[in-house]
Amino acid sequence: MPKPLTLSKPFPSTDGIGCDAYSLSLISPAYASHQSELNSVLQYIYHSFFFKKKGYEEIAKTLKSIAIAEMLHLDLLGETILALGAPPVYCRCPYSSFDFYSAKYVSYSRSLKYMLEDDLLGEKSAVAGYDGMLKKLKNRQVAEIVSRIREDEILHIKTLEDIYCGFKG
Repeated sequence: MPKPLTLSKPFPSTDGIGCDAYSLSLISPAYASHQSELNSVLQYIYHSFFFKKKGYEEIAKTLKSIAIAEMLHLDLLGETILALGAPPVYCRCPYSSFDFYSAKYVSYSRSLKYMLEDDLLGEKSAVAGYDGMLKKLKNRQVAEIVSRIREDEILHIKTLEDIYCGFKG
């Protein structure tokens, strides 16, 4: 099993985070929506199958490594959501509505090139989303968690750009 593609620095702890509906409303979409860690996990795994089938073993492994990193982010966001006072339900925002996540948001392209483009777009959207959250977050501890996840997403962008530039498929 590949290792997660993350920076070699620890993730912040959720210890001591208390109920905070405002922070919860800001970070919940990153957990389970069309531009979320959950969607990223599913999309990277799906794409890795096709790269492996076409003989691009290293790219497939890298995509799985990114998926595992996104699982760690999903786990951390779930723990944060719980600490903020809501169950980590797979929906956009557990307090306002149960707009449940759907796998229809996964990019099901069959073109390897388009898969990489969709993955890059997803990572860039994630960074933009985290940037927006960081501008609005007042809870310093939650902001540290979001900032740390954002750093991994930037690593993923660089990795995917390198793959895309060298891809001949």
